[in-house]
Amino acid sequence: MANRKYIVGNWKMNGLQQQLSDIAAIAAVAAKHDNVDAGICPPATLIASANAANPGFAIGAQDCHFNENGAHTGNLSAAMIKEAGATYSILGHSERRADHGESDEDVKAKAEAAHAAGLGAIICVGETEEERDAGQAVAVVTGQLSGSFPEGADASWLTIAYEPVWAIGTGRVPEASDVEEMHAAIRNKLGALMGEGSDAVRILYGGSMNGGNASELLAVPNVDGGLVGGASLNAEKFGPIIEAASAF
Repeated sequence: MANRKYIVGNWKMNGLQQQLSDIAAIAAVAAKHDNVDAGICPPATLIASANAANPGFAIGAQDCHFNENGAHTGNLSAAMIKEAGATYSILGHSERRADHGESDEDVKAKAEAAHAAGLGAIICVGETEEERDAGQAVAVVTGQLSGSFPEGADASWLTIAYEPVWAIGTGRVPEASDVEEMHAAIRNKLGALMGEGSDAVRILYGGSMNGGNASELLAVPNVDGGLVGGASLNAEKFGPIIEAASAF
């Protein structure tokens, strides 16, 4: 049985209070397609207000710290983002790994902290263009997955997002056969790491998904949804992706 599709919008460093109306419009589209799980991860400054304004719509965070509290200026713990209204968090996004030097060990610790606080975790893995051109894509991605994999992982709270780094925000999308190969490799690695229950862990595709290519990408085996960047900033762009997911 196929997994229920999961479409998550990552707003990155975009969004002020005036954009709350865009989240409301997206939530309204999602409400019309109740066979799809959909949500938005706005900047942390909007989590509380977005959650309060859209009860029942899944608001998430873009990161959390692996410690519960302490001398970590500028960081937010899992308990803090949960208190603000988030129900899950993106972890280990390629931009965090590159810009903030996050290691697989950091991502693993963050996922475990998120789970301990009662949050879902979306762990991101992906290769650079250089790694793909060198024929190392599958080895790099499955290696990241192994290193980032949290203790006690379960499909009820863990999601994996594959994001070819070279396709994020560039408009470039891998061939469907490349996506299929990578998602199959991730599925196989999940089986080795988890054993029973691994088939229920959803694997999202995250690399320039939009309304024009969503149907094709979502039809690829083991693509259980999408982690969407720029096309998630308003309902006009994000709505068609949710609608495409509802057809599966």
